[in-house]
Amino acid sequence: MRPVNKNFTILAIETSCDETAAAVSVGRRIFSNVIWSQIEIHQPWGGVVPDLARRAHRENIDRVIVEAIKRADATRKRLKLKKKISLETIDAFAVTQGPGLAIALEVGIKKAKELAKKYQKPLIAVNHMEGHLLSCLALNSKGNGSLKAKPKFPVMGLLVSGGRTQLVLATDFGKYKILGETLDDAAGEAFDKVAKMLDLGYPGGPIISELARKGNKNRFDLPIPMARNRSLNFSFSGLKTACLYKIRDTDKKSINKKYLQDFSASFEKVLIRAISLKLNLALEKYKPNQLFLGGGVINNNLLRKEVRKIAKKYDVPVYIAYSKSLFSDNAAMIAIAGYFRAKGKYFTKKTSSLERIPGLTFSSPMG
Repeated sequence: MRPVNKNFTILAIETSCDETAAAVSVGRRIFSNVIWSQIEIHQPWGGVVPDLARRAHRENIDRVIVEAIKRADATRKRLKLKKKISLETIDAFAVTQGPGLAIALEVGIKKAKELAKKYQKPLIAVNHMEGHLLSCLALNSKGNGSLKAKPKFPVMGLLVSGGRTQLVLATDFGKYKILGETLDDAAGEAFDKVAKMLDLGYPGGPIISELARKGNKNRFDLPIPMARNRSLNFSFSGLKTACLYKIRDTDKKSINKKYLQDFSASFEKVLIRAISLKLNLALEKYKPNQLFLGGGVINNNLLRKEVRKIAKKYDVPVYIAYSKSLFSDNAAMIAIAGYFRAKGKYFTKKTSSLERIPGLTFSSPMG
């Protein structure tokens, strides 16, 4: 097996939900990051339809991989590097094993296994959430990023995505402890469901955040989930239900643009407050050296602003990925997690035995 040096080249594949993605990394540098979004497919349904997601993954995965290789080699040429980037010269293949939609994960895993077998290269199974956690360690093709040095463990991760909301403590690469996680709906899921209640469209997060910019955040009295609970777990189902009742009891004729702006602002304020309360408790108790942010909901400007405010109180530096394209589901973050797994020699022992794990957690054994 080739040594895992700074030029170790990985092709990563991500198909955990509704993004068909492939990326090429050289060490920690991202040479390409191709994402084929399925948003238009799922918009009419107000959410992800698993069968449609699987079909779209199958139809697009080959072209996405080809494009990732093509762009990576073009980057290589611009940087005047000698070693050509192709499927033949890739050092290893990385793929999301979970968590995610089972039938969507299966598409990416099947393709990665085919490539590893065909080109006789090692296969790396990656935890999707570990990808979000380590995304801030990615560097651009020129070697620049938000954190060029090695992490100063222990590191805390706040991961806020469509399917998961977690607080994680990392004492080293591959050594993680979940401090708190969602007991029901994740933050991103809550955004989508409330947007659907208001007939705003899908995905809900960006729409609600845009409306909230001009809204009165104090107009609607909504409950802060688990505000008095001293655990580090999250819950957003109660907030979702409270929103449902408020909207249901409103005269439909009065649901105008101003109403939507104010409701969006009120909802966003409470959801961010719920996350902030838990983060404050976690930083106070565990005193990490650094705070990593990851997940699609990190796109929310108000959330990032509030997190930085809390972290500053504890003198903890905050790091996020160098590009917003690495916040939501993408293969570059899988490549970075794959790189550190490769450095720790966490390769799949038998390529043919790798299976999807839809409910994969940080404590689960990986392929």
